[in-house]
Amino acid sequence: MSEDARLIANHRVHVVPVVLALANPPWPRDVWLDPSAFEDLDHVCHTLFDDFCDADEPERYLGVSLRTAKEVVLMRQLGAALNAAAAEAPNDTDAEHLRTSAWPEVVAIAGRLAQAMVEDDLRELAALLDHTAVPDPCQIVRGTTGNSGEPSGGEPSSKTASPKVRPAISPKRP
Repeated sequence: MSEDARLIANHRVHVVPVVLALANPPWPRDVWLDPSAFEDLDHVCHTLFDDFCDADEPERYLGVSLRTAKEVVLMRQLGAALNAAAAEAPNDTDAEHLRTSAWPEVVAIAGRLAQAMVEDDLRELAALLDHTAVPDPCQIVRGTTGNSGEPSGGEPSSKTASPKVRPAISPKRP
């Protein structure tokens, strides 16, 4: 693994879970409002604005914690939405943030960013595997343990062998 790949992986291991948490409305209510939990909005903001990215100026994190220009645009939008929520929370408490009129926009943008980041990470993983170990899910035969053709019990059988597996390549969208 190259140093660049290692750097981005080390940053994304922090950024992606925080974005996923923001995209999941029950998570902040269940975790951030629990005083015994480690994660709270302060942790999220430090991750996205200070430690592993800069949601106000994410361009300089392209290739560091963000993989694509789309992620940069969405991170900037997420930063603006979080700042708007903060402006509506005079006491800066997690509970106040979750009740602001801006919070639904935080969740929506985080959802779009989470989807983009996961897709980009999976695409990168497929590239690392050189597309040879990623079967098309439609080509796996029911009752087998993947593309090996072995039945669930572990015995090979020509009756359940899967067809030759082609690389899984997602169709391009406009």
